[in-house]
Amino acid sequence: MKKSKKRVIPGFGLTMGVTITMLSIIVLIPLASLVVYSSQLGLKEFFEVITRKRVLSSFYVSFITAFGASLVNAVMGLILAWVLVRYEFPGKRIMDGMIELPFALLTAGISLTSLTADQGLIGSFFAKFGIKIAYTKLGITFALIFVGIPFVARAVQPVLEKLDGSYEEAARVMGAKPGLIFRRVILPELLPPLL
Repeated sequence: MKKSKKRVIPGFGLTMGVTITMLSIIVLIPLASLVVYSSQLGLKEFFEVITRKRVLSSFYVSFITAFGASLVNAVMGLILAWVLVRYEFPGKRIMDGMIELPFALLTAGISLTSLTADQGLIGSFFAKFGIKIAYTKLGITFALIFVGIPFVARAVQPVLEKLDGSYEEAARVMGAKPGLIFRRVILPELLPPLL
């Protein structure tokens, strides 16, 4: 007698089908078209395309803004995770929930653009000083920081929570200053999630 398998999640097949379809439409089809278009070019033509001045400029902007945002995110994400793990204060749960804000805003790019435009809340303040944010390297870096900081904070937070305080205490008893304790005891544990 054949036993019928009962699924734990009802409608799993349908939801998996919808998910794969959406993934195909949003990610796989554009990537496939990129591969098909690139394969039609010869090697010489391909290198001509990717070494054009405009393309190289876009590479430069992408890498320099991503590098700057990564540095800021590493420092600020560490500070944010440190405060959430090590201190108790009113509004801690709200602050912890606000870390997820970039994930909740489906239209984060549109929201950031409207905020940083010359008429936006943030952009209008900086426009008084002649600083333009929207559609600049500064705006791109700001957007990358906004979207990336939750990843850093959420990667560092569990490591900080599981970090054994006895090592810090032992270093403190042996006369180590707080800076040395951080550099020699805490930072080696936090380096992998930070990177």
